[in-house]
Amino acid sequence: MKNFRLLNNVVGWATFLVAAIVYILTIEPTASFWDCGEFISTSANLLVGHPPGAPFFMILGRFFSLFASEREQIAAMINIMSALASAFTILFLFWTITYFARKLVFNGKEPDSVQVWTVLTAGIIGALAYTFSDTFWFSAVEGEVYAMSSLFTAVVFWAILKWEENANEPHSNRWLILIAYLMGLSIGVHLLNLLAIPAIAMVYYFKKFEVNRANTIKAILVSGAILVGILYVIIPGVVKLATWFELLFVNEFGLPFNSGAVFYAFLLIGALVYGLWWTYKNNHLLLNTAITVVTVIILGYSSFAMIIIRSAADPTMDQNSPDEVFALQGYLNREQYGDRPLLYGQYYSSPGKVSDTKKGDPIRIKKNGKYEVVDYKPTYEYDSNTTTLFPRMYSSDPRHVDQYKSWANVKGKTVQARDREGGLVSVNIPTFGENILFFLKYQVYHMYFRYFMWNFSGRQNDIQGNGEVNKGNWITGFPAIDSWMYGDESLLPDEYTQNKARNKYFMLPLILGLVGLFFQLGRGREGLHGFWIVMLLFFLTGLAIVLYLNQTPLQPRERDYAYAGSFYAFSIWIGLGIPALVESVRRWMPGTSGVAVVGLTALLLVPGIMAAENWDDHDRSGRYIARDLAYNYLNTCDENAIIFTNGDNDTFPLWYIQEVEHIRTDVRVCNLSYLQTDWYIDQMKRKAYESDPMPFSLTHDQYQTGTRDAVYLYDRMNGEAADLRKAFSFLLSEDKSTKYLPGYSERIEYLPAKRFVLPVDSADVVSRGIVPDEMANRVAESIDINLNRSYIVKNDMMILDLLLTNNWTRPVYFAVTVGSDSYLNLQDYFQLEGFGYRLVPISTPSDNYMPGRVDTKRMYDNVMTKFRWTGFDDPKVYLDENHIRMATNIRNNMTRLVNALIDENQMDKAKEVLDFTMAKLPSSRVPHTYYSVSLAEGYYRVGNITEGDAILKEMSDNNLKELKYYTSLPSRYDNYAVDEINRNLAIYMEIGKMAKKHNRTELMQKMEDDYQASVKALQRFQ
Repeated sequence: MKNFRLLNNVVGWATFLVAAIVYILTIEPTASFWDCGEFISTSANLLVGHPPGAPFFMILGRFFSLFASEREQIAAMINIMSALASAFTILFLFWTITYFARKLVFNGKEPDSVQVWTVLTAGIIGALAYTFSDTFWFSAVEGEVYAMSSLFTAVVFWAILKWEENANEPHSNRWLILIAYLMGLSIGVHLLNLLAIPAIAMVYYFKKFEVNRANTIKAILVSGAILVGILYVIIPGVVKLATWFELLFVNEFGLPFNSGAVFYAFLLIGALVYGLWWTYKNNHLLLNTAITVVTVIILGYSSFAMIIIRSAADPTMDQNSPDEVFALQGYLNREQYGDRPLLYGQYYSSPGKVSDTKKGDPIRIKKNGKYEVVDYKPTYEYDSNTTTLFPRMYSSDPRHVDQYKSWANVKGKTVQARDREGGLVSVNIPTFGENILFFLKYQVYHMYFRYFMWNFSGRQNDIQGNGEVNKGNWITGFPAIDSWMYGDESLLPDEYTQNKARNKYFMLPLILGLVGLFFQLGRGREGLHGFWIVMLLFFLTGLAIVLYLNQTPLQPRERDYAYAGSFYAFSIWIGLGIPALVESVRRWMPGTSGVAVVGLTALLLVPGIMAAENWDDHDRSGRYIARDLAYNYLNTCDENAIIFTNGDNDTFPLWYIQEVEHIRTDVRVCNLSYLQTDWYIDQMKRKAYESDPMPFSLTHDQYQTGTRDAVYLYDRMNGEAADLRKAFSFLLSEDKSTKYLPGYSERIEYLPAKRFVLPVDSADVVSRGIVPDEMANRVAESIDINLNRSYIVKNDMMILDLLLTNNWTRPVYFAVTVGSDSYLNLQDYFQLEGFGYRLVPISTPSDNYMPGRVDTKRMYDNVMTKFRWTGFDDPKVYLDENHIRMATNIRNNMTRLVNALIDENQMDKAKEVLDFTMAKLPSSRVPHTYYSVSLAEGYYRVGNITEGDAILKEMSDNNLKELKYYTSLPSRYDNYAVDEINRNLAIYMEIGKMAKKHNRTELMQKMEDDYQASVKALQRFQ
């Protein structure tokens, strides 16, 4: 056994080394898209990120950042931290698999060499399969919390197995204390780790108690109670008690802010220390252990003290400003994301209203030395006829409603219900069966099982889909099966068939895992207990999360990372498939030769194929695109500018490059989604590095939560435009005559018009350089703002306030990725300068949905001399769907520059930009889309007929391939195929129009001949 323990350690560390090398070689050398830019920034500078925070991750990230020799290396150091955390996860997975395997193989006896190597091989295959799995590898090479969270899950699960091995030894409870402490620490990374608690509890139960049906039910209930206790009692309760003491000390005793929280902290520490001392002195072992467990959980959880400490220092990033216990409570409860019904609630069509009788939690602010209640969070009531158990289709967002109906083919049923005014109305709600169908088809299949099969069967491509037949599905690798599921995909263009994320494992990991599952299940008492332990981990980190998240359709990104723990559990079964195979071949190949053959075969066919297939779409080395795009956004802007952004990928990379690399810190990045909150407006009013405060005139009490969250537009001007400054004076007035409208009994905040004018001092804007001298004659006398809606929300109000107060003193930009619904109908005053539209007092009616005008001088200089383009043209650098989508948008804007240069008769520069665009964003890397027709036109207009023809021909060929694919699909896909065929025909028409416009007769004839071949196939869709 000593020999086994030595080999188990040596081989385990060798597996760790393999994983560490793989992950470090394939890390992204800088920030990635999505939350990585934010997490790296908060770690490097100990800032306050989005709720509920990850303080322990930040502390470790800060430590790793100290090893960077320059600022540009900080992101790589934090990414390496994720790589090492993932490699350690593989180490503990290896030891976990060998622990379960030896219980099935050794049978409590001294093992021989065959048994030893069978167990070790099981660990190698299972651990390496997970090493190269799609989801885990993705998280392992970026600075996000999921790699660290996986490590905590792996460690605590391994630790309970160590406890089981030593349960009868003195002081074995130290393993339980360690688990509790790690659980507490993990709260400061991600709550996913807590889902391992029931599986851990079952290990304890199987070891310490008689196993029967009644005891098993009790054990499951107790394990669930422990999970619920930590998740819903300790985590929120510690802070909830702090709010009670704070309210008592400040509001009742008149003591300074935070005095109650400080007293409570000392009281809590004192109570725990006393409890430990008293139970130890009086020899209450069980109670002492329980108090110790609670103490170390709270000790680990105390990393959140850093959040409140750092927030109090007013850092440059301070989301939700949790600088006191009430704000911290909302921060930890993720209140900004709202609630969703789980066990009982409304359908999407349920008429709901704000409750008149039931108030939500109070909203408190610091005022006059106390915490004063300014409002209450709304609670909603729904007619019981339109509510249901287990509501899965609850969102009333029109986009979600359309998807609910599509996924579940909703016909619904009509019921009578009370509307908001109390009247009786007929409402169509889904049936419960349709509700369950959506749950099974979308939430279980699409949002979990599909991801599971990505990891253990194969992946179609990295194009995020919403149930489409050719986007983001799972595959087997066997053409006959895949063609039956998704049609003949060989007909599709290269962007599908040659997609680097098209990975085929031929279901081998899945099959080996199922073999291991049944092998463990059939190996007597030890196997059965082990099976239920692993199954519980598999379920709670997979389907249980599906039940809890209750996700709506149209998720902004793939969510497979949330289920990594479930895939971890299945990898245990992959490892346990090895002893099953060894037993099967033992009669033909006895001794270690059988183990060697099985091991080498499995190594090649499972982790070997997974590594070979996944390497090209998981190798992020040399990819600087997210950082470079952030650099380009900021360098679009003039000095001391303000740029409005909206989403994760046009905000977090910008935060990273400013906070970590200190590039263009004079530019103020303002996220419009956050600008709806008072805490964010407060932060925008503070200086940040070289960026001056944003020029808002409103005071905190004029925009605080509950005040002017929505401002109604009531036209009292008979369609005439109101002066914006006077309109704002009206809005901010406390005169009662400005707060009431006919037919409304309650106070209401409103503006007295829907159209506004903002006067412009033409001489001033020219003297400031906002408009060049040669454009002085085009300066508008005023900006005409036609809102044309019934109300605006707080961020809209703040933009209008900024326009008034700024008065053209600072350049204002909207990122090109900001949606038009955030433009406030100002798009005719936009000026494209690169990655942002600058607001200028020059009216240029939008043409063909393209906002405003192009400043060819600035944009040409930005594109050709300032911007960075690293990796877009390098075939070794992997571009996923996000990169390609952004590159497509960039190319569209470059095309606008080309056509603007041509309009100004700057032909040489137009040619230069065209060739630069095609060199940096070639179609082999960024496939042509509908908008590439304009790119072809650019070539035609500068006289390069060959390149123009080449683009249209390539578009036509790809379009034709798609058309052939859609017309070949089985009839069950007709609804989807019709929409795609119509899209293809629309593209064909545009290509034809462009070819005809430029007299490309030969090209038009070829296209016509090609498409005629598809006419017969199209007849079935008419």
